[in-house]
Amino acid sequence: MQDNPTLSSEQIERIRAVAKFRPVSAGDILDEPSHPDGPVFVALDAIVSISRTGEDGKILAVRENGQFTGEMSVLSGNRSLLKARVTGSGSLLELTREQVLSLMAKDTELSEIFMEAFVARRLLMIQLGEGNVVLLGTKNSARTLALREFLTRNAHPFTYVDIDSDSFAGDLMEKLSVSQSELPVVYCNNRYVMRNPSIAELAQCLDMNINPDKGVRDVVVIGAGPAGLAAAVYAASEGLRTLVIEKSAPGGQAGSSSKIENYLGFPIGISGQDLATRSIAQAQKFGAQLMVAQSVVHIDTTRSPYKVVLESGLKFNARAIVIATGAQYARLPVEDAEVFTGRGLYYNATHMEAQLCEGEEVIVVGGGNSAGQAAVFLSQSSSKVHLFVRSEKLSESMSQYLIGRIEENPRIDIHFRTRITGLSGGARLEGVEWTDDALGQSRTGHIRHVFVMAGAAPRTEWLEDSFLLDERGFIVTGSDILCRLERNRWILDRPPMILETSVPGIFAVGDARSGSVKRVASAVGEGSMAVHLVHRHLAESAMQRDYQPAS
Repeated sequence: MQDNPTLSSEQIERIRAVAKFRPVSAGDILDEPSHPDGPVFVALDAIVSISRTGEDGKILAVRENGQFTGEMSVLSGNRSLLKARVTGSGSLLELTREQVLSLMAKDTELSEIFMEAFVARRLLMIQLGEGNVVLLGTKNSARTLALREFLTRNAHPFTYVDIDSDSFAGDLMEKLSVSQSELPVVYCNNRYVMRNPSIAELAQCLDMNINPDKGVRDVVVIGAGPAGLAAAVYAASEGLRTLVIEKSAPGGQAGSSSKIENYLGFPIGISGQDLATRSIAQAQKFGAQLMVAQSVVHIDTTRSPYKVVLESGLKFNARAIVIATGAQYARLPVEDAEVFTGRGLYYNATHMEAQLCEGEEVIVVGGGNSAGQAAVFLSQSSSKVHLFVRSEKLSESMSQYLIGRIEENPRIDIHFRTRITGLSGGARLEGVEWTDDALGQSRTGHIRHVFVMAGAAPRTEWLEDSFLLDERGFIVTGSDILCRLERNRWILDRPPMILETSVPGIFAVGDARSGSVKRVASAVGEGSMAVHLVHRHLAESAMQRDYQPAS
């Protein structure tokens, strides 16, 4: 991917037809982090420097004749992360964010050039740690890990400073007037010092949700896993006003996977995080909006449009809703498990966690694809991986290609019918006790890292008062609703559509839905199918303006 392409004269003329011509002088500030909805500038005969916003003002890139400014924040509408300043007088073409999105929708060639450059620049910023965030913490801190994961999974570039290993950490802490007891500390936008912030506080400081307008949406998608992101991409590309609301960070369970190899179109595999990042960029390219670190606590279904209520008090009206809240890995049913979460006990297996246990023995709990992918990935950097499986074989829940790799990997030992029964340690995990149910024997090992990827619990407890759920808490959809009429009523003459919930016009996809297949491909497929059903619902509603759904 090219991060600094040069446009041809023909391409510049197509941009000139919609852009504003702007003479500039050396020293002019074109864009900086205080500006949301940053424009894109195409250099004609001027020179633009892209720099940090900190005290040193280090120049990171230069845009000259035929080159353009901007990165992923242009698509999202969030504040710029870097400063754009004219260093050589001349003239530019200025495109507003709306003009950029419109041009990308109409001009395939320019769309590819802009998108490739925006993505490449953001990836380069992440690689170099150049952005508007400095995070100070320690590798044994669960809170530090949570903040790092949030920033990483939101593709937000940041600089991480480990006070135990980085030599300049002490000077930086003194400069910011913070103590070790206040860690983790976030230095945000070169202005704000946040001591042990929550995820929501960090998202607010970074203005991640700066642009949610209050108009009625055609569709609100709740959850940004593969199913929710697929729904967002297809809905926005069809011209529907789309808002995605995510409780933590995009990617869902798939976002914790180091590599997904059985998803169509990626023959060498793709990480869950990369899949989510690309999907977000694709949805925002078509105009979808994304809110993160926001929890939906209620859906008012008494009238149409429906009202989506957030924990923060914000409310959004929607003509249709897609629930894609997914499922979460079951927590390890062992005493003190919560104490060690993030301190040796993890529910993700990405490069971040792998760095914490390099050269050590680890345990992976689970017999599905996520556990298998984690075991293979961790075996590349760990001395030994113990895979604990409750059943007697892997084929019940794992793809054959993973089984073959695991069985042939000398660094992976499979323990069937084995479960963890105890954890021990002080400030972090130091030992694990497990039981082999086949032999009736228990053992203890000095293992400091456990990765749990077993079981699935739906994130639907907040829906039980308004929607029909099954015995396990998953949302009942389609014809299954009619089989439970004694517990609920269906008010329309037509039967429920395949992904439709007990409330007409609200659809459930992915792992939130009863009977869903726990695979990325099927989740994406359901997300795209939901948009087709949303179209049908909106068409019905347009013909029946007086329709009032039941509560």
